[in-house]
Amino acid sequence: MIQLSNITRTFNAPKGKVTALNDVSISLSPGELLCVKGPSGCGKSTLLLTAAGMLRPDTGEVLYQGKDNPFILSPDKRSELRAELIGFVFQQFHLIPYLSTKENIMAPSLSRLVNNPETRVLELTNKFGLEERMDHLPGQLSTGEKQRTALARALFNRPKIIMADEPTGNLDDDNARIVLNHLKGYVEEGGSVLLVTHSALAAEYADRTLNMKDGSI
Repeated sequence: MIQLSNITRTFNAPKGKVTALNDVSISLSPGELLCVKGPSGCGKSTLLLTAAGMLRPDTGEVLYQGKDNPFILSPDKRSELRAELIGFVFQQFHLIPYLSTKENIMAPSLSRLVNNPETRVLELTNKFGLEERMDHLPGQLSTGEKQRTALARALFNRPKIIMADEPTGNLDDDNARIVLNHLKGYVEEGGSVLLVTHSALAAEYADRTLNMKDGSI
């Protein structure tokens, strides 16, 4: 589904260049939950943003489904490809504060036409136990409900890949397991997940775990 080959990414810092990714190569297979585990600052988020086509590497190549390199596309075409292929889940949820749960879940329909969006949002709110929270604003939701709303939003367009950046970082163990079980269920239905985390609990749900340190696997 995704292949990263010999990726290097550096950033300028006051004391010189910092190497966030150092000749990293990974691949995500269809129907796989791949966990990249490591401490804060090791390069996990940079790896995820590069895999998502949002952060251009200094060197190396990114391919989707063995053929599409997002970084040779125009910004608009790259955004279209992401909207079609990838759903995102973040530690901080990134819900729009003035939209209801229902409206947040439906937000991806602004970038890509979805058949029967009302039916789709009802399906997802039922799946994630949010049917009684559809008209609530994010500020009225619990932390676990916010993350479930974010996950429902990521799944709204039926993406082939979910990219998750510390999706359980703000959750207690019970809510973390709920989110991880949903991600595992998505994989069992044929999806693929690239998850970056420092959590040993999240790694328990992975089909394969790669350990990352100082920008290297």
